Amino acid sequence: MRRRDFLTFAGGLGAAWLAPTPVLAAARDLSGILPGGGGNYGNLLILIELKGGNDGLNTVIPYADAMYASLRPTIGVKRDQVVQLDEHSGLHPEMRALLPMWQANELAIVQGVGYPQPNLSHFRSIEIWNTASRSDEYLRDGWLSRAFAERSVPSGFDADGVIVGSAELGPLSGGARAVTLTNPAQFLRDASLASTNAAQVSNPALAHVLRVENDIVKAADGLRPRQGQYVLRTPMPQGAFGNVVKTALQVVAAADSSAGVPQPGRGVAVLRLTLNGFDTHQNQMGQQANLLRQLSQGMMALRAGLTELNRWQSTMIVTYAEFGRRPRENQSGGTDHGTVAPHFIAGGRVRGGLYGEAPRLDRLDGNGNLPFAVDFRDVYATVLQRWWGLNPQPVLGDGFKPLEVLRV
Repeated sequence: MRRRDFLTFAGGLGAAWLAPTPVLAAARDLSGILPGGGGNYGNLLILIELKGGNDGLNTVIPYADAMYASLRPTIGVKRDQVVQLDEHSGLHPEMRALLPMWQANELAIVQGVGYPQPNLSHFRSIEIWNTASRSDEYLRDGWLSRAFAERSVPSGFDADGVIVGSAELGPLSGGARAVTLTNPAQFLRDASLASTNAAQVSNPALAHVLRVENDIVKAADGLRPRQGQYVLRTPMPQGAFGNVVKTALQVVAAADSSAGVPQPGRGVAVLRLTLNGFDTHQNQMGQQANLLRQLSQGMMALRAGLTELNRWQSTMIVTYAEFGRRPRENQSGGTDHGTVAPHFIAGGRVRGGLYGEAPRLDRLDGNGNLPFAVDFRDVYATVLQRWWGLNPQPVLGDGFKPLEVLRV
């Protein structure tokens, strides 16, 4: 167990950690901070994993393409129900909540995101996304861990990253200083037990373990609710993902201030949230509609909460998943593992609009799948270069260019 290995406490997501306390001070604007270490980690990244592989064609719908209805006679969204974005594409009706963000030009939709020679195994494909590897390449470390190894997050930050709603390390695997908050209250209780001074221990191995435990204490103390901490007034969605969003915003509020007083040089660089259930092999219509409603309401709650915390201009939200689904519906009212899917990038400095390439249903490959138009590592290059001011080449390798989705 290395000192910068992950600090993980698993369990069910709890809400007790989010109990209200009085508001004593407003949060701060971090959009201009350039912390030590070279990266602009005052710019917060929020990753939302759509676990299981979201069906892109029923998310961003090519409603004007006659082949869409032909490929999906049962599960296709009717043209008059689509939330139209332009004369060709529209959102699933349960994503209507995102319209204010779209109309404010703060939502970019990148279509056709995938990679060459796609792997349709859940385990292997998400490993490719998490490590930013080629499909025939096996890397140990997550792409975010490699980025933080190149340019470290300031030591005063409570953690490099915080994972909410999952115990999986994902893109933060392999060395980042991160905390999983599947159960925030349990995390704080367990972390409070790790208080022995490693300098007083003669056994080197035990001293090393204690240093790791004391890192847990440090992170816990930074994320611990305290009297006078800023309390969000923004209402949160109901349900499991609403609790994940609520926890994520509480982390931002807690990391940005101490007893309600802004603390320069503190914070976290990345939050990763997980929304489960997108492996829709059967009975997709109702299941996906519910998930897309949770995603949309959660993203709008993040926008409202981050605006209240004066962090919307310094936050970028990016969705991702291991793959999309096949264009043709199956015989069980669902869709099977496919290749590409659209993904969302949102934030106060995002240049909204449609990017990439709309799905060409007349150009399916021999397996009935869509070819990719945008390599997912181009999205990562956008984070690294445009958002954090890092060189993406040491992290991703050659050939990946950032998307022009951010305002100067």
